[in-house]
Amino acid sequence: MTTFGLLIDGTETAASAGERFASHDPATGEVVGWFARAREADVQAAVASARAAYEDVWRDVSATERGRLLQEVARRIRGQAEDLAVAEARDCGKVLTQARSDVAVAARYFEFFGSAATALHGEQIPVGPDVVDFTTREPHGVCAQINAWNFPLNMAARSLAAALAAGNTTVLKTPELAPYNTAVLGRIVTEAGLPPGVVNIVHGFGAEAGAALSSHPDVDLVTFTGSVGTGRAVAASAAANVTPCVLELGGKSPTVVFPDADLDEVADQLARGFVEANGQSCDLPSLAVVHADVHDEFVDRLVRRVEKFTVGPGVDDPDVGALISEQQRARVEAYVAGAVEQGVRVLTGGGRPGRTDLDSGWFVEPTVLVDVTPGMTVATEEIFGPVLSVVQFATEDEAVAIANGTAYGLAAFVWTRDLGRGMRMTRRIRAGQVYLNCFTSGDSPMIPFGGVKRSGYGREKGFEALRTYTQVKNICIFTR
Repeated sequence: MTTFGLLIDGTETAASAGERFASHDPATGEVVGWFARAREADVQAAVASARAAYEDVWRDVSATERGRLLQEVARRIRGQAEDLAVAEARDCGKVLTQARSDVAVAARYFEFFGSAATALHGEQIPVGPDVVDFTTREPHGVCAQINAWNFPLNMAARSLAAALAAGNTTVLKTPELAPYNTAVLGRIVTEAGLPPGVVNIVHGFGAEAGAALSSHPDVDLVTFTGSVGTGRAVAASAAANVTPCVLELGGKSPTVVFPDADLDEVADQLARGFVEANGQSCDLPSLAVVHADVHDEFVDRLVRRVEKFTVGPGVDDPDVGALISEQQRARVEAYVAGAVEQGVRVLTGGGRPGRTDLDSGWFVEPTVLVDVTPGMTVATEEIFGPVLSVVQFATEDEAVAIANGTAYGLAAFVWTRDLGRGMRMTRRIRAGQVYLNCFTSGDSPMIPFGGVKRSGYGREKGFEALRTYTQVKNICIFTR
């Protein structure tokens, strides 16, 4: 059984209080690994390590060298890709096919930001003939990164790679429900040659390690991915030190299907999309907004596909794996039961698989709900499970109102062959990213990601992330 210490100043150490905790496979309940449990004193040590590394070493390392080191991290991730994928499937229940994809994307983050490190630059401002005025982009300094359990390796890679490329040092808190691969990533970056203290990784619980990190006065930027409630708490604690934040919070991402869409293509992609990460992803298409003229036909095609899905442990590579915990399964079941009480019909799924070999895991069948109206809870709140709510619309204005009718604004998807209508929808829907006739870009690390409304603020991924992890300094020179 693997045991991980806290990565502080390039060395793994036990927690100051000597405590540790276990991570469990949500499909079986088996222990995946043991982790040192950080408390405030450990966070203090990690931040001090990051500060010293920034001031003494990392701020003077050239962008070219930073990029080379990040490329080496990517190479090492690819070199142990299958081991990382299996670990991801066991640690957070993800099906193996997606876990493999997540590992590849994690490597791609380090490749992309390794290449982009030398492209970050300022601007010259033409003030007048006797003045040379220009801007530079400088790193914040020490970045605190608190990530979620649904994409543990992927999120750690996207945050670390961008922050390091921009010249920052980091303290990353692993998600307590799925810390394994982030801990492994700490070993990988150390073996790749990053100087001690540039990357520090602490394991522990939100109320202890997370709170100590977000409220630390020597942290220069906080990035957080998680729930709206916890995001508010993180922002409030950071605000006491006037520390800026990037928050990536919840989502209720609509898929708007017009009558002229390719219904088979949409059904194929939507069926796969709403069970991504076993339904535990903030930007997956969890709300289908379907034109009344094609509603019945589309739902029939969709359900036929979903009914063929298999459910089982992630390492067996089914279509749907286990939810992260017993509490999460209870939450999903409560949403479905409440919807049924309101008159919603369950066309497929709605319960547990009913197989004795799955009794030790937190499984829920992929579920499609119809007769959902826009104001219902399952149409407006984030369920975070493999549940798709289907709402009908009649006009374009009504579709926009439904798509914008939640507290969230992370992602949206529009399907129509009418490009003019599609472009109107992309402008009118309030979301951080809108996809037209697709559910993915094909190269996720290259495009900016973040939300509006209660989905948060700030952007990760893409070149925009390098702006997130830097500040503008203006330099004015009088030449006469």
